[in-house]
Amino acid sequence: SLMFYLESPSNPTMFPDIAAAMWWAVTALTTVGYGDVYPITSAGKVVACLMAFAGIGFFALPTGIIGSGFVEVMMEAKQAQAE
Repeated sequence: SLMFYLESPSNPTMFPDIAAAMWWAVTALTTVGYGDVYPITSAGKVVACLMAFAGIGFFALPTGIIGSGFVEVMMEAKQAQAE
């Protein structure tokens, strides 16, 4: 809803209501970003940048943790087989 209040006065066709702003947030967080809705104000662009970084961190951080855990388990299994 922050994006709606920032962008709606300057960009009412892309952010006509809070639901449209929430849809933009979902696509920004999941890094899909269709490009059909985008901010035009400076404050909106800052929020968009923060949302994009949050989306990357939200998915990349757990992926790295799970991946390193998987590699660790595989190396332990390989060492157990060698012994």
